[in-house]
Formats: sequence, C-alpha cells, structure tokens
Amino acid sequence: MAKRDYYEVLGVNKNASSDEIKKAYRQKAIQYHPDKNPGDKEAEDKFKEAAEAYDVLSDEQKRSRYDRLGHAGMGSASQSGYGGGGMTMEDIFAQFGDLFGGHFSGFGSFSGFGNGAQRGRPMNRGADLRVKVKLTLKEIATGVEKKIKVGKYVSCAKCHGSGAENDKAYTTCPTCKGHGYITRITNTLLGQMQSQSTCPTCGGEGKSITKKCPECNGEGILRSDEIITLHIPAGVAEGMQLSMRGKGNAARHGGVNGDLLIVVEEEKHHELIRDENDLIYNLLLTVPQAVLGDSIEVPTIDGKVKVKIDPGTQPGKVLRLRNKGLPSVNSYGTGDLLVNINVYIPENLSTSEKEKIKAMASSENVRPSQSVKDRFFSKFRRLVD
Repeated sequence: MAKRDYYEVLGVNKNASSDEIKKAYRQKAIQYHPDKNPGDKEAEDKFKEAAEAYDVLSDEQKRSRYDRLGHAGMGSASQSGYGGGGMTMEDIFAQFGDLFGGHFSGFGSFSGFGNGAQRGRPMNRGADLRVKVKLTLKEIATGVEKKIKVGKYVSCAKCHGSGAENDKAYTTCPTCKGHGYITRITNTLLGQMQSQSTCPTCGGEGKSITKKCPECNGEGILRSDEIITLHIPAGVAEGMQLSMRGKGNAARHGGVNGDLLIVVEEEKHHELIRDENDLIYNLLLTVPQAVLGDSIEVPTIDGKVKVKIDPGTQPGKVLRLRNKGLPSVNSYGTGDLLVNINVYIPENLSTSEKEKIKAMASSENVRPSQSVKDRFFSKFRRLVD
C-alpha cells in the first residue's frame, strides 16, 4: 500500500511553519491515541502514521529531503531501514512524549503496551553516526548494496545494556518510586488529563545502580565494530543523505539507538559528465569526419555504442541518445546522453597539406552561404541575450 503524503497526513500545506506542524501533530495524536481508542487497529495505524509524518516534517534536513525526493528520499523502512518509517510505540513515546508534558494518559489502559509507569518513563537515545559512501556512475545507475564496517557504541552483552552487574544491583528512586516520572492531573476540554514529566532526582531512570557491570563499568554500552549492509537506491546524487533507523550508537542504560546517516559522494567519470539525470559526452571530430561523415563509438554507462555522424556536421551540434542517462531516484524516468560535437582544427600542417587547404579555399562549397550565416548569427544572438 502506497504511503500517503506527510503533509496530507497532518492536514497542513507545504508552506506550514514548524509551530503549525507541531500543533497539527498534537491534534492528530490526541485524536488517534490508543488510550482513547482501545483495541482500534485503524486508529493505532493512524497514530503511528502521524508520528512518522511529524518525525520527518519537524526535522529541517529530513523535510528538505522529503520535499525534493518524496518518500523515495526517505527510503523503505520495511526493506532497508532507511527513512522515517517503521516507528514503534516505544519510539513514539520516547521521542515525542515531551509534546504532551512528557506523556499523557487519562483514557484508560494502553492495550498491549504495558502499564503507564513503563511507557511514561523517558528513554535514552544514542547518538547518530554519519558515514560517507563513494559511488561510481555505474553504481548510481543501477543501485547497489554495500557492506561497510562502522565503529560505534553497542549494547553491553554481559548486562544487556542495563549497566548493572545483576538484576538486584539497584536502588529505587524515592521521589518517583521507580516510575522515572512525576504525574500531574489537569482539567481540559477533553476531560481530565494526566501529564507526566521526567523525575528531577533520577533523571528518568527510576533507579540508581549500586553495583556496576564490570564489563562496561556501568555505562551499558561498549565500543565495537559492526558490519552494516547499505542498500543504495538508483539515481542518488552527490551530497544526498540517506538514513538507517536504529543503526547508530546504542544508548546508555538501554533505550533507543541513534540513526546511521549515509552521505553520498559521487566519483567523477573519466569521460562522462553528469547534469542531473542527463549525461554529457564531448565528442571531438577531425575535419574530414565532420565534412564527410562517419560512424563513431561513444561511451555510455553500459558500454560503448555507435553514433552516426552525418556529412557536413557542424561544431556545436548535440546528438541526444534517449534513456542513456541516469534514472530518477523518484522513478520518474531516465535521463539522456547528450553528445556535444566539436571539431579539431589542426595546428601544424605540412607544406603539401597547406597547399591542399589553399586549393579548397577557392571552392564555393567550403564557404558558408548567406542562409548559413544568418542561422549562425541568430543562434549567437540568442546565446548572448
């Protein structure tokens, strides 16, 4: 099923300010909150959809990439882990719960996701990682899968990220009684609402470690290397940034992993020049080839192809080879290969060659007619204007 436009999901236009986007998301989240719609799978899906839209549109870089590339720029969460999709309920409350005072409830139990104490507790988030990936034009044309080794923080295997030596190496926070948050009840137009904020004593942990894990010294994370498979879609360009959710640094004492940000670097081709989705090749003909015509091989992404040079071909002529360029990252078609024709005028001629050229100069056939001159100067004036 195709994803809906994020602006449509939140009910805002494309010029909406960050405050308008935040307000729209709050309204959608309240409308479809699982506490308000217990057991309603459709409401739950819309709740997640709104959070995914807000995740992208509230971030300046993600929003800019989405405006340029649409959902293709976000990637496919279900297949590659890229982009803003695939958010769980835990992700949503951990990242956006502060929009409602840390968390809001008051509509009964949150079916299937634990009690209020569990979901109200804020979760740590690991730092994002940024890597650069170099791609050839061939790889950009077809898309590519690459494996890279990334040095990052991973969850400690010994304590499973808790930072404690065992399950009993904790004391409960006396302020929040282990919940990690403080609850306040207010009256609103929707009825009685319960808001929560992070406990100032334990910082949301709900407990403190009395005996640290000897492996990670109580941090819950260790430095390690991980081999990650990147799925780069066809049509990406220099400077484009993709993201893989949850492939960044692990968070201290458990929580949400950061994201891996992949910045595309494009290797220059030794013969072809990229112009968005089109490719340009500068073909240099000899005078005899331009005058008499020829059949010449030119390079493409997939190998060489022959092009026909008509007799009397003029410098500046452009031959267009359809669909020999690069695909659009949005799947809106494929660019062309543009062959720019130039003619090489020899600089050093022998005496006999000079005599032949002089003999040709007296022929009316080598002199431009008035109509040719008119066409040339008309084209020149258009370029100048």
